[in-house]
Amino acid sequence: PAATAGNVLRPDTTLKLSLRIPPTMDANQAFEDLKALLEADIPNNAKVTIDKVQAGSGWTTKVEDPKLETLVQEASQMYFGKEAIAYGSGGSIPFMKMLNNKFPEARFMLLGVLGPKSNCHGPNEFLHIPFAKKLTCCVAQILSGFGQ
Repeated sequence: PAATAGNVLRPDTTLKLSLRIPPTMDANQAFEDLKALLEADIPNNAKVTIDKVQAGSGWTTKVEDPKLETLVQEASQMYFGKEAIAYGSGGSIPFMKMLNNKFPEARFMLLGVLGPKSNCHGPNEFLHIPFAKKLTCCVAQILSGFGQ
C-alpha cells in the first residue's frame, strides 16, 4: 500500500504487456494507439521505451452457409439432444486469418472443449472426455454430410 511504502528509487522497471483485442481490430493500429497513450503523459522526466515484439490480428468468420448450419444443428440434436449455439470468444487466432485470406471460400469450424470450471490456457485447464467424445461424433457427422 502507498501509505506504508518505503522511499526507494528504482533504477529501472520493465513491463511486458500481452493484450487480446477484438477480432476485427487491426493489431498494428491497436499497438500504435496503446503506444501513443502510454507515451502521452510520462511523469518526472522518466524515459519510456516501447518495443513491439509481435502483433497478430484476430479472425472472425461469416456464418452464411445454410448447409453447414443445418448439418451442425442436426448433429447437435443427435448427440446432445439440444440446439447448437455459436458465439465468439477470444478471436486472436492469427493463423486462422492467414488461412482465411489464402482460402476465402473455405468454411471453418473452430471448436473448444473445456471441463466444468476449467479456465482456457490456465493451470486448471482440462478436457471433459464424455463431452469431447460427443463433439467428435458431431464433427464426423458434419464432415460426412458435406460429402453427400
